[in-house]
Amino acid sequence: MEHDNTEMDKSKKLGLLSNKMLWLIIGAACFGIIGFIVPTPQSLIELVEKQKIAEKLIEWHVAHDVAQAAWKAKLVLAMIPMAIIYFATEALPIGLVGILMPVFAYFFKLLPMKMIGQTFAGDAPLFLLGVLAMGVTVIGVGLHKRLATWILGWTRGFVVPIVVLCVSMSVLGSFISAHAMAAFMAPVMAAVYMGAVSAKNNQGVIEHDPQLAKLLLFSLCFALNVGGVGSPAAGGRNVIMMGFWSDYNVPMSFGRWMMYGLPLTPVLGLAVAAYMLFVFRKVKTKDLTPGLLAIKEETKKMGPMSYAEKVAFGMMLLILFLWIVGGHDLGLGGPALLALVIPVVFKIADWRKILGGISWDAWFMYCGALTLGALLKETGAALWLAQLFLSGLNAIGFGEGLGLWIGMSSFSGLMTNFMSDAGTTALLGPIAVPMGIMSGVQGEPWAIGLATAFATSYAHFLIVGTPNNAIVYGLGVYPDTGRRMISPIDFVKYGFFLWIICLAITWVLGFMLLYNVVGFPEGITETAKAVLMSTAN
Repeated sequence: MEHDNTEMDKSKKLGLLSNKMLWLIIGAACFGIIGFIVPTPQSLIELVEKQKIAEKLIEWHVAHDVAQAAWKAKLVLAMIPMAIIYFATEALPIGLVGILMPVFAYFFKLLPMKMIGQTFAGDAPLFLLGVLAMGVTVIGVGLHKRLATWILGWTRGFVVPIVVLCVSMSVLGSFISAHAMAAFMAPVMAAVYMGAVSAKNNQGVIEHDPQLAKLLLFSLCFALNVGGVGSPAAGGRNVIMMGFWSDYNVPMSFGRWMMYGLPLTPVLGLAVAAYMLFVFRKVKTKDLTPGLLAIKEETKKMGPMSYAEKVAFGMMLLILFLWIVGGHDLGLGGPALLALVIPVVFKIADWRKILGGISWDAWFMYCGALTLGALLKETGAALWLAQLFLSGLNAIGFGEGLGLWIGMSSFSGLMTNFMSDAGTTALLGPIAVPMGIMSGVQGEPWAIGLATAFATSYAHFLIVGTPNNAIVYGLGVYPDTGRRMISPIDFVKYGFFLWIICLAITWVLGFMLLYNVVGFPEGITETAKAVLMSTAN
């Protein structure tokens, strides 16, 4: 069968982004100028000394004095623009860019060697490895077609399937692992796409529609991202924030969180759908019905679930169950690794096929992002950026109430594209919560805590922002050619404006409406302030 990939090939050849050597030089120049030419800010030197970060780095034998500790933090800051440029332009393979993060950490001695290794091979990387392997097995046994029939089989046309997809994924992502849903559904989107474009084939020639492929994958990815605001079960960052409130004797219940967050999820899901349909309004294939019907027909032909499908489905349920009930003791990585073991032990997949199907590029990229996040946190670079931003908010009169919530959510949403959502919340929570308490505004520290945690769900514009992005990128391939449906720069291109839209919806619907309609219990600000003052004394 012949394939028309003209548009895909053309897009790779045209444009400034195709000059890989130019962007390689620009990225290296950014690192060199910031790291070795620009003087270390005095405020950064003072911060690492005052917060005893320099003392810690000296104890770790990473720095000799305060000045060198601050310089190490500046080197980490210099890695950010370089990494963004390389990730976005693919001047280097994204997996290699990920490897550069620990390489720089080793050669510039930014952290103790043992700690660098732990950042690159901890629970999160093993979790992503297992999820990618799960996706390979689901595709291999054909279970993704059955999943597509269950979720989207009843829809028809073009707009309805996209709306149903975005709303259902945003709501589901509030209660079960969005990362798992990304692994299950990315192959489904590829199958729907293939069925839709195949229906238009002319004498055996398939005319690909890259815009449709991107529409389907990004609708899935971004809808799962925004689901993180719905409930504490959506992610570790929500639980971390609830822990901060408990420290100030103002705990929030699971149900109370849902009163503020769950009404946002379907609205955000609809916003994702509307935005995607607008951005990709020029797709050639504007009828998904043939793809949905083709998958439904193939599912019928498959008959009852086969042995392999039952094992794969049982594996999915088991892993999901272990994530929910054993997350604290087992972590996410432990259960996820069963996706590498169960298919081989039960003989439903070949070991070499699993390894060959895993997107190692996406895995190394995400591991590198975790290393960069750890470097930002441990060297004080992230804390310096946060304090710089908050000082700016105070300078323009945004130090309390709505202004503070908008400012903190903006910074939290920005940082989560560079660090994990849990890491961002863990970093900003101890800064944001006391600021909210001291402002004396009714509803604090819940209001600023929710603002901070909500925005960490909007990691739309960098591929390293969340495992959802990495999973969809890794599993989103054309079924007939194996070529990738999306590129890292597409996240910037299509995700940045959606990031702004999601923040704006949160400000208007969340801060201005739900905060007032749901309200806050009386006395929580005074209780939290009493705890804060007692610890200060």
